[in-house]
Amino acid sequence: MNRGGLPEKIFVTGTDTEVGKSLVSAVLMAGLEGRYWKPIQAGLEDITDTEWIRKVTELPVDHFLPELYRLRLPLSPHAAARAEGVRIELERFNLPETEGSLVVEGAGGVMVPLDERHFMLDLMKKLGIPVLLVARSGLGTINHTLLSLEKLRGAGLALVGVVMNGEKNPGNREAIEFYGRVKVIAEIEPLNTLNPEILRQLFERMVMGVGDWGIDSSLEFAG
Repeated sequence: MNRGGLPEKIFVTGTDTEVGKSLVSAVLMAGLEGRYWKPIQAGLEDITDTEWIRKVTELPVDHFLPELYRLRLPLSPHAAARAEGVRIELERFNLPETEGSLVVEGAGGVMVPLDERHFMLDLMKKLGIPVLLVARSGLGTINHTLLSLEKLRGAGLALVGVVMNGEKNPGNREAIEFYGRVKVIAEIEPLNTLNPEILRQLFERMVMGVGDWGIDSSLEFAG
């Protein structure tokens, strides 16, 4: 285990695209100062997730591992790969051998397709490390989060917890914890500024949220 009960290796996934997976990955990198790996990067015209996290954390380049697939179009991995005549092969993915912490960031949500048969969930199963689920705080998040949790648990994956991004919504947080039998370890409100110090502060709050919860624990379902 790492600081505050966090596992040494973490897979960051989301309930959808654009829910803040890269922000949460940056928070983890700023606090753990480990290694970051984005196995599949779709969309190369703008700054990539790896480049953005390097910029905001100001960590040295050797903390960032090269992507296995770099796809030009900002589409679902299966669609971006098909457009370029590339086939994403699950067998090619292996967990990098690194010293210290490793933060792995997925593409899109849990059920984003990789090819005709495999989904992001299958990649998480193959890598076999604990999963941190990132969700929006607003309307619709309960349904998306509960469905994602059901898929992750059904695959036998260990859960670190949930991080919610956006304006705080106590009702949605309580519902996710109660019905999802999971701990929301952090809520990250909209930020005007991002720098290593702010990221480290967010990390400390996240560690406090984990507390003694541990991996795979869940709230008692009172029903």
